[in-house]
Amino acid sequence: SGLHLDPARHLQKVFEEQYDELVLVRDISFNSMCEHHLLPFIGVAHVGYLPKGKVVGLSKLARIVEEVSRKPQVQERMSHTLADLIASELDAKGVIVVLEAEHSCMTIRGVRKPGALTITSSVRGLFKTNQATRAEVMSLINHRK
Repeated sequence: SGLHLDPARHLQKVFEEQYDELVLVRDISFNSMCEHHLLPFIGVAHVGYLPKGKVVGLSKLARIVEEVSRKPQVQERMSHTLADLIASELDAKGVIVVLEAEHSCMTIRGVRKPGALTITSSVRGLFKTNQATRAEVMSLINHRK
């Protein structure tokens, strides 16, 4: 389980880089557990940030999604946890996390609506204050081949 893991450790090794444009890793698959029903929710994470002089290895973003998802929680909190972690550890100018997931508690019990997706987003910094920047990253997240 992920209850006693420290995903921040994956963001400790940074590279000094004068790149200040968007870094976005899309479609990071994850499995988590709804804390209310103890049933899985399965989906993808889109994680973006605007660096401020330092970047992290791209695989590290996937690693923190993997570790944060390993505990019972609600999707909304998972979004916030990931955004706060990246914002604090990387001192980024902006962070955006968008999660899309199908919840078993909606598909195999209760309302029984397979295929219904829940989408949550958490934004920090420039993504929260600059609508054009936020719109740009959302168009990249939503762009499908």
